[in-house]
Amino acid sequence: MSEGDSVGESIHGKPSAIGRFFTRLGQIYQSWLDKSTPFSAVRWAVTLILTAIYMIRVYILQGWYIVTYALGIYHLNLFIAFLSPKVDPSLLDDGDEGPALPTKQNEEFRPFIRRLPEFKFWHSATKGIVIAMICTFFEAFNVPVFWPILVMYFIMLFCITMKRQIKHMVKYRYLPFTHGKRTYRGKEDTGKAFAS
Repeated sequence: MSEGDSVGESIHGKPSAIGRFFTRLGQIYQSWLDKSTPFSAVRWAVTLILTAIYMIRVYILQGWYIVTYALGIYHLNLFIAFLSPKVDPSLLDDGDEGPALPTKQNEEFRPFIRRLPEFKFWHSATKGIVIAMICTFFEAFNVPVFWPILVMYFIMLFCITMKRQIKHMVKYRYLPFTHGKRTYRGKEDTGKAFAS
């Protein structure tokens, strides 16, 4: 690679002012993301507030239904990935290609690892809402459609997709939530290292 071929570098090999600006902006953004990681309830509350603001904006403007439909489909895909295991048990051929979910009572317990972790789910959902909000400022995205058809189609798509996902969860016996799962306790520590 010759001088100046990488992004953000000027002809002389030094980063340009624009490149430095966007690098610094990316670092600040990543820093704020890192600081927000432990506060999942606050993160989701902000996302719900953004969703409410977006829905109120669409309701008041009476338009941008295609953008809202696309946002709903995107959130549905994120939710399905959040509910799915990282390694799909239906694709395994009993090989040791990675962690798998137990399918029989006597198999060893393996933890549920999501295909889309909670933080990435939140981050993608929030970015989708912000992008949809930005789209409502441009008339080009306001395609005239009969919105009740889109609502009915989305409800039908949601029901079919969730039915398939729930059947998959029942067939391979996994539960992607920790609420309601059995917890196991080890033996009580007596404090003695050796029995005498």
